[in-house]
Amino acid sequence: MARALMFQGTGSSVGKSVLVAGIARALRRRGFKVLPFKPQNMSNNAAVTKEGGEIGRAQALQAMACGVEPSVHMNPVLLKPQSQVGSQIIVQGKVWGTAKAREYQAIKSQLMPYVLESFEILSQQADIVLIEGAGSASEINLREHDIANMGFAQAVKAPVFLIGDIDRGGVIASLIGTHAVLSPDDLSLIKGFIVNKMRGDPSLFTEAMEWISQQTQWKNIGLLPYFPQLSQLPAEDAADLKSVTHQKQQGKLVISVLLLPTISNFDDFDPLKYEENVQLNFVKVGDVIPKSSDVIIIPGSKTTINDLQALYETEWDVDIKAHVRQGGYVMGICGGYQMLGREIVDPHGIEGEVPQIKGLELINISTRLERSKKLNEVKGKLFIEGIYCSGYEMHLGTTVHHGAYTPFARLEQEKLDGVISSNGRVLGTYLHGIFHHNQARQALLHYFGVCTSSCDFLSQIEDHLDQWAQHIEQNITIETLLQYS
Repeated sequence: MARALMFQGTGSSVGKSVLVAGIARALRRRGFKVLPFKPQNMSNNAAVTKEGGEIGRAQALQAMACGVEPSVHMNPVLLKPQSQVGSQIIVQGKVWGTAKAREYQAIKSQLMPYVLESFEILSQQADIVLIEGAGSASEINLREHDIANMGFAQAVKAPVFLIGDIDRGGVIASLIGTHAVLSPDDLSLIKGFIVNKMRGDPSLFTEAMEWISQQTQWKNIGLLPYFPQLSQLPAEDAADLKSVTHQKQQGKLVISVLLLPTISNFDDFDPLKYEENVQLNFVKVGDVIPKSSDVIIIPGSKTTINDLQALYETEWDVDIKAHVRQGGYVMGICGGYQMLGREIVDPHGIEGEVPQIKGLELINISTRLERSKKLNEVKGKLFIEGIYCSGYEMHLGTTVHHGAYTPFARLEQEKLDGVISSNGRVLGTYLHGIFHHNQARQALLHYFGVCTSSCDFLSQIEDHLDQWAQHIEQNITIETLLQYS
């Protein structure tokens, strides 16, 4: 049976996910078999596993840090927010149902058996299981049926380490406040605390660390200086994406990604950050798409109809069509691909009350949303000189082509994916992760008009994980953590 260590936060976005990834890599380098586990996650940024299920993207990164394949048991409950209809509930990789926030509180007790089953499965396969909490440990209003933080910690009697974020301000109050509101039983599980994202001189906070330890009787595990390279690792939340538009840099291909309200799988674009000859912009709703853009990408969407409505409201449709007329490229991925067609229909009300919406009419397809979800990894060849490609499908809906067309890719088992417009300027595909494959990424960027470097994206991520693990070991005593497992 594996030892367990749980990391909870004083709030959301304090760095739990990447901290678990870094500690996992540090322990792996010491020879431990480590596995990540997050009982409940909420994110539209998901990854497909070998079992054909989906988990939060953060757990896929943590699995990479551990040197293992992602599994549905690493994130047994995944909530994917949908406007109007609440959140889609994914249990052990498969769609289980939908619920609004209040309804979900009554459902959680039904999900605990699945959570415990997945934890037991992982515990039989590892030396150490690193558990990541969700949101804030101090949400006592949600404590009764909790499966994500102290409720789970109590169920498996896992030692807990609390993480505070000094970069956000008020870290002393957030740590002391958590101590003040938790019950004695829950407090008994917290063994130590970590203060994350310290900028400037760490010695200025030494006395504060000692004072927090005295007031709470928690072990001071360490003060972790800010690590800028973390921005190069895949982000979990869309809130981590910043709307960025730069002036065009000479010789660079400008790719502008539209930050739809319910954008999903935005890690599709992480490899583009490493390309020296690419300038990557993220454009939020309401902002003008830069005229310097060479390529506009409409990304994946959790609620395609609602996001298409938002696109119309901000009049991006006018800019996108003008961009194509002027010789620019437009690429749609998954939900973005569906938006490029004639129409999207939702006869079952999967996304809400709008049964049908007109598409951008840039390619000759129509899409019907269905209850079943397609989840699988795929391999094939691009439309460009038969270049090998790989990725994964994760979507609701069946797309029908009207008339002859050129597919974006020819997949294994004689399946076709996507479409290329007759003028070659509009590309649509269901394939997430298409830019993660080095050869395919370079071929597509060359098609768009730029020569690329021989950047190996996955190697870059591995290097950053190693650097992050080393940074953690220099500032946190790993042996102290292991004493409590």
